[in-house]
Amino acid sequence: MATKIRLKRMGKKFYAFYRVVIMDSRTKRDGRAIEEIGTYNPNTQPSTIVIDSERAQYWLGVGAQPTEQVLNLLKITGDWQKFKGLEGAEGTLKTVEAGPDAAARVEAVESQAQKLKAAKSEAEAAATEEAPAEEPAAEAE
Repeated sequence: MATKIRLKRMGKKFYAFYRVVIMDSRTKRDGRAIEEIGTYNPNTQPSTIVIDSERAQYWLGVGAQPTEQVLNLLKITGDWQKFKGLEGAEGTLKTVEAGPDAAARVEAVESQAQKLKAAKSEAEAAATEEAPAEEPAAEAE
């Protein structure tokens, strides 16, 4: 049986994510898979790629052929280089930096908005104080 490592489309319309699966080459794109070895979500920034390296190495070792898209994902995670014995087996996978939680981000944005609002009101107050001083001088001329 000819096996392929390919993507199985999941999700809803215009918001697809994919499972990296092992399938018989004759099955439909979203048909029954032999095994699921990972996921790929292009909707996040940067894209989320999670592949079980041990299982990917096994299936590549027994002759499963990756599709072009999956080959690119395997190169990013470094599994293809590990399989072929090439340099760069650590891959170029980018991960999201751990940052403050959502509540802290909202609080930071609100405090920034309060500072801007206070600065704007001070600028308006300073402008209204200067304007009456200039008006009588203009009337005297």
